[in-house]
Amino acid sequence: MGDADRGANGADSAGQGGERRAYIGSFTSGGGRGITTAAVDPATGALTPLAEHRALADPSYLALDRGAGVLYAVSETDQGAVSAFRTSPEGLTALGPAVRVGGSGPTHLSVAGRRLLTANYTSGSVSSLPLAADGAIGGPASVLTHWGSGLDADRQAGPHAHQVLPDPGGRWVLSVDLGTDSVRVCAPAPATGALRVHSEAALRAGTGPRHLAFHPGGEVVYVLHELEPQVTVCRWNPGRGHLESVVEVPVASAAAQGAARAYPSAIVASPDGRFVWAAVRGADVIVTLSLADGAEKPQLTGTVSCGGRWPRDLAADPSGRRLYAANEHSGDVAWFDVDPLTGLPRRAGSVAVPAASCVVFG
Repeated sequence: MGDADRGANGADSAGQGGERRAYIGSFTSGGGRGITTAAVDPATGALTPLAEHRALADPSYLALDRGAGVLYAVSETDQGAVSAFRTSPEGLTALGPAVRVGGSGPTHLSVAGRRLLTANYTSGSVSSLPLAADGAIGGPASVLTHWGSGLDADRQAGPHAHQVLPDPGGRWVLSVDLGTDSVRVCAPAPATGALRVHSEAALRAGTGPRHLAFHPGGEVVYVLHELEPQVTVCRWNPGRGHLESVVEVPVASAAAQGAARAYPSAIVASPDGRFVWAAVRGADVIVTLSLADGAEKPQLTGTVSCGGRWPRDLAADPSGRRLYAANEHSGDVAWFDVDPLTGLPRRAGSVAVPAASCVVFG
């Protein structure tokens, strides 16, 4: 296969101009097919695979710069790298070779202005790489190494950065560390983009924060923990660059926890600010939290099956009317219609994607 994708049937993938696309990451080391490009049915939300890009090892997490039409992918390997792809109806075209991030096991990435950020789980660091005008990735990477440990000897012997993303205003960068039970707020250097720690929010020891999501209002943050099935609600002060814990909310019922140990994975806030959804592995469910009492007072209102096994990622389509679960162990992506009144998801279909790990929308 060359730089441009080939269709699943061997033909060039093509779509109608303006047709929406979804991009699905996977673990090639677990039998995945790299990055799958899929058409999105506007009426039903159904996904139809069109093409696969198999050149990159373990593209487990993706980020899309919609304005630039560029898709970014990590290579979650010991060497740790990122790649950029131009998107088009014909598929993905690589914008140069993969670039090392200066850390190992990158599990998450995001775009912050003209920088690409990665959270490197194994090495416990975050990286910042320059982006060219066409979206291509430059180097070398600027690396900020985390420090510290936690209570869990197996999972928290050292730092494990699991997510890094800019705040809604674009002034700060937040880094979630499972190993140190904390969220670091970083300030990028104006000239170089290098990150320095501005403040650090300590969360309850042993909980293992994994991912966070901002409320659309911009001043409330929901931190999802992997080692305990809960969300910590935090106040975000964008002027001071300060995160303050407010309350903890469980995201798995006693019945669900009794069936299997719960490992929360991904959290999403609805675009209208009325709901928060979380995916929980082990229990293999999607949890709905209502914000009817206010952004700082989420209430667990429902739990449904994720439609498969081990939901590693959960994504909302741009409208917030549908949810998509990337079920790694069952090898599929399931989609759900969201009840506009209750926020509860109802399974509407699924498509086979081996070792699925992430879904983003164009």
